[in-house]
Amino acid sequence: IWTLAKNDFRTKYAGSYLGIIWAFVQPVVTVMVYWFVFGVVRQGAPKAVPFVLWLVCGLVPWFFFQEALVQSTNALIEYSYLVKKVVFKISILPLIKVIASLFVHIFFVAFTLVLFCCYGYFPDLYVIQLLYYSFCAFALVLSMAYITSAVVVFFRDLTHLITILLQIGIWMTPIMWDFTDMGISESALAARILKLNPMYYIVSGYRNALIDKQWFWEHPGMTLYFWALTVILFVFGTRLFQKLKVHFADVL
Repeated sequence: IWTLAKNDFRTKYAGSYLGIIWAFVQPVVTVMVYWFVFGVVRQGAPKAVPFVLWLVCGLVPWFFFQEALVQSTNALIEYSYLVKKVVFKISILPLIKVIASLFVHIFFVAFTLVLFCCYGYFPDLYVIQLLYYSFCAFALVLSMAYITSAVVVFFRDLTHLITILLQIGIWMTPIMWDFTDMGISESALAARILKLNPMYYIVSGYRNALIDKQWFWEHPGMTLYFWALTVILFVFGTRLFQKLKVHFADVL
């Protein structure tokens, strides 16, 4: 799994002059654009830290989730030559794609910590929680990947549907804005509905670890909800994958 994940990460950018550097260029440019639009042109409510730090805490886990979900959804199609091999364990293909996306995520977590240090906010004990919240993102996207990678074999339009949903999701998740900016109370119905998005838990967790200095067990309701939803998705996804995998080779 580890060897295939590293190979997948390398071959994705093979043939280009800058190689794997492209994996980091696009997210950095995206951060700069959002920072300029929301931190310079249109400033929201004052934050506890400079806006760029607050923004990066939300974008870094979202970039991982987005990249991992898109790549893992097409894992069986991309590795169709392995799916057709009877002796190959195809259930590891979505996992390989998620791990390959994790390489870039690790870099951007380190980049975020360096950026905080540049602004005078140095790591403390709360930063350890980044490992926990990164695992949360890993578990969530892997559970979803087993569902989407199995369905997309029979319904190729799912790839385009996921792209559209991700475009909506980045705005429905408080990443570039928070409830204060929108004049919404934390206890309002709209806020409660938005918090049903499991990525809200992860994005908030990154900010709790780096900015608000809160432990994840201080939010027991959200923690239980997130893991209950993730376990349900994982169980459903793995069972669906096992049920449909006998047909993958024929359809591909």
